[in-house]
Formats: sequence, structure tokens, C-alpha cells
Amino acid sequence: MAAIFAGNILVGKALAGLPPFTISLGRVFIALLIMLPLGWHQARRGWPLFREHWRPLVGLALTGVAFFNALIYAALNYTSATNVAILESMIPVVTLLFSVALLGERFRVVQWLGVALSLGGAVTVISAGQQGPALAGGVNPGDAIMLLAVLVWVGYSLLVKTHMARFPRYGGLLVMLVIANLALAPIALFEGAIQQLPQISGGQLLGLAYLGIFPSVVALLLYNSALADIGPTRAAIYLNLLPVFTMLGAWLWLDERIVALQVLASAVVIVGVWLTIAPQRAS
Repeated sequence: MAAIFAGNILVGKALAGLPPFTISLGRVFIALLIMLPLGWHQARRGWPLFREHWRPLVGLALTGVAFFNALIYAALNYTSATNVAILESMIPVVTLLFSVALLGERFRVVQWLGVALSLGGAVTVISAGQQGPALAGGVNPGDAIMLLAVLVWVGYSLLVKTHMARFPRYGGLLVMLVIANLALAPIALFEGAIQQLPQISGGQLLGLAYLGIFPSVVALLLYNSALADIGPTRAAIYLNLLPVFTMLGAWLWLDERIVALQVLASAVVIVGVWLTIAPQRAS
């Protein structure tokens, strides 16, 4: 799952010549075609349930399926794949911070240490990686967009925690993909209207096929299986591998220059995330 999500960032960087919402629409449309035969019967049987709980269903579709990845592809136009991966690996820590603020969860001292390390590593990445014009305060716009994407995924995670269990796995994903396509289509059309849409090459079509098949369907099903087998805390720890896989792939295939500060910052983030979400040992 972590390797596939790293591929999502690397392929998204390689497709940076295409508009980000166009990439995201192509991704969810291909995923919809794949999920249609898998989830049709569950979706039809669960239609009364979807109508009753349409608000959280729409929230899940807009946050986790539609706009999270669109923001990732937008961020990749301004910052490196490595920076995106490091900031994305912050998701478990930020999710726990919102859980403390909104759900009243409590942290141990070692968890607060992990939060501090993770935030410090992220700040280092943001302040060090300037690949384009900076916003006010010297922040790369891609890093700022990626921080917004992290917050969007946190919203998705909180919705998953409270609502996802009531929806059938395949039927629920199918309906969310339908909602995501409907939401992204007008934005992608407007995006193409205000800028000349480049001719899509065969390689770009293969990239869109990868995004539609593997991150959108296969990785989500693998992650759901992992959640059932080892639980959400241990499964989230494997997101620590995201910067490692992405950094290696960016160096091998995208010719990105990896600086020592990025390696050090990613290590700090990984340690911080592990300290934050590692399960407490029994006394």
C-alpha cells in the first residue's frame, strides 16, 4: 500500500504537464469503471442507507476521493515529490492532534515528543525546499497546498472513524466515486477552458491508468484489509515508508536532486510519527 501511494506521488509529478483537476478526474473516472461491476449489487441494495446518510457520504467522497488527490497534483506543480511525501506522512500526527481537540483523546508524554519531532521535521522541509516563487513568509506554494491537502485528509479520517462502518465496502466506494466524478467534472472543464489543454500522450494515458487502478482501488482495498488484520494504529505506521519510497523513486526516475536536509527531515518526521502512534506496551 505504501509503495502504491508513493507511486501516486511519482506519477502525479511525471504528469505535472496536465492540469491537476483533469488528472484527478481521469483517475476517479477510471476507478469508477473498475468498481462498477464490483460494487453495483451492493450499491443497489444499500440505496436506502445511502439516501438516509447522504451527508457523511458526500463528505467522504469530496475529501478523501476527490479533492485530496487533486490538491496533491496541484502541489506537485510547485514543489518536489519528496517534499509532498514527507508532508503527507504527517497525516497520522495531524489526525491525532485534531482527535485531541475535537474528540477529547489524551496523549502520553512520548506522544507529545513525537508530535514535536514531526512538526519540526515538516517545518524544516517547508523552509528548506524552494523550487519556485515563494508566498508571503517565504513558503513554497506547493508546500502550502500540500498542508491544505493534509487538513482535507484529516477531515476524511474523522468521517471514516464515525461513519464509514455503516456503508458496504464495495458499494460505498462505488457511490463515492460517482459523487467525486460529478464534483470534479465541472472544475476540470473550467480548468480546461481557461488554459489550453495539452495533447494527452500514450505515456500520460498509462500514467492515468496507473492512478485509476492502483492508488484509487487496489491500495484502498489493501489498506482496508490491513485495518482488519492489524488495526488502524499499526497500519498507519507503514505510512512512514512513504517518504523513503518516494525519495528513492524521485531520484531514480524523475532525476530529482535529494539534499541531505531532506533526508534528515524525513528521518525526524518518521521517528516523530512512530513515537506518536506506536501502541503503548502493556505493563
